[in-house]
Amino acid sequence: MRKRGAKFWEWADHQLHHRSHDEKLSDGTTIDVQSRLSRTGVAQLFIGVYRVDGLLLLEEYYPSRPGETISKALTWGTDRARLFATGGSLAVADDGAV
Repeated sequence: MRKRGAKFWEWADHQLHHRSHDEKLSDGTTIDVQSRLSRTGVAQLFIGVYRVDGLLLLEEYYPSRPGETISKALTWGTDRARLFATGGSLAVADDGAV
């Protein structure tokens, strides 16, 4: 079971429809990427990476992905989550993360 951090709870809004990508990597690490449209029509993104025991490794929440559809945001977030999960670090975070 994933142990969610503060970023997930900032993101959570069960009234908004979202698209998601869940993936389990060969070492047991899991990634959870979700994208949605805000109430004002802006693409938003959540990225979570968790250890095999469910402990949090990374959570990021982007309240705005300007110029992106929710599909494009989901693809970008999935690539970012895989990069972190396989390399353990990220270069520079996109300025939109909170």
